Amino acid sequence: MDTLPLKLILTPTLIATASLAGRRWGQAVSGWFVGLPLTSGPVAFFVAVDHGVAFAAATAFGALAAAMAEAAFCLAYGYAALRWQWPIALTTACVAFTLTAVVLGPLSLGMIPLGVIVLAVLAAAVQVMPWRAAAAVGPAPPRWDLPARMVTATVLVVALTEAAPVLGPRLSGVLAAFPVYAAILTVFGHRAGAAGAVQVLRGLLLGLFGFAGFFLVLGLLIERAGIALAFTIASASALAIQTGSLTLVLGSRKTLGA
Repeated sequence: MDTLPLKLILTPTLIATASLAGRRWGQAVSGWFVGLPLTSGPVAFFVAVDHGVAFAAATAFGALAAAMAEAAFCLAYGYAALRWQWPIALTTACVAFTLTAVVLGPLSLGMIPLGVIVLAVLAAAVQVMPWRAAAAVGPAPPRWDLPARMVTATVLVVALTEAAPVLGPRLSGVLAAFPVYAAILTVFGHRAGAAGAVQVLRGLLLGLFGFAGFFLVLGLLIERAGIALAFTIASASALAIQTGSLTLVLGSRKTLGA
């Protein structure tokens, strides 16, 4: 089955929707929105179609574990932003993500124990994430911003799915979970001050509960239930969790004055 046309249509559509929603409802909501598996979900789907359910199950394991690396990214950027501008903060966050992913690479657990650990790590990260007063309103994004995000997302999804046989399932899952869009949103938020970056990252942390739920359910079901049913239930689970976490995101916006 040739999935390239679907990749070229679905991926930019998802990213455009997420970006426009963030512009409409604010930085914290944009971070929460991109917590959904907007890139890693399509990657997992195309991997399942192209390489089979066993490969996709291992990819789901890698993506679930990578949620902890995303939490490390958020904390590293959040605290670095209190002292430095975005280039240093972003570099620090990327290093934190990479080191955490490397440490987690040899991890050998069942999906359920891993899911419990991931949820505990995310809950702890939310508690220790720095709080800042509201940021000033930043400049409007340039005209090329949205097309650039769409192109970047599509290139990433196509590249990862095409390279999956070489990278292996777990590494594919980890790389697919790298917070590319959250990083872009955070840098744009940081232009208005550290508080803008923190708002995006706090929203992302809360959104990652839905991300973790998606891959936990997917990893548990895909070899038993098949691609269609597993992705349907995983997506419904992620949306249900995201709906619940939205209350916390909106509360965070009020606390931060966003």
